[in-house]
Amino acid sequence: MADEGLAAETLCQVAITVKDIEKASKAWAAALDLPVPEARLTGPAEETHARYHGRPTEAQARLAFFNLGPITLELIEPVGEPSTWRDGLASGSAVHHLAWQVRDADAAAARLQAQGIPVAQTGDFRGGRYVYLDARERLGVTIELLGSRP
Repeated sequence: MADEGLAAETLCQVAITVKDIEKASKAWAAALDLPVPEARLTGPAEETHARYHGRPTEAQARLAFFNLGPITLELIEPVGEPSTWRDGLASGSAVHHLAWQVRDADAAAARLQAQGIPVAQTGDFRGGRYVYLDARERLGVTIELLGSRP
């Protein structure tokens, strides 16, 4: 049913993997006529509980955010591996994911998995959790679900 799918949720973010977050942040800031955001490092594995294809990973990322009204542009520089961020950077800077703020991340992930779109990475962050689903083959991009921790 349409009211249960991602169309009923809120698209909130476009993320791009980059090799050099300072360089990319300056370029995007100039193009958008906005201040350069401060890049921050994600927490360590014991804090984020990051899992890549079901296995714990020590990978982290440096993140920078541009608030563009209802959509946030996120720049991601992978630190360590394995991660979907590193996978996304394998062919150079590119759109890594589209993110939706969802009411029930587990239910949304289950619906996508039933369509053959597997979970690639999960983790926690201050205030919530994320689920990345590998929809690159079907949709050309990773899907991120942002929700509260169970």
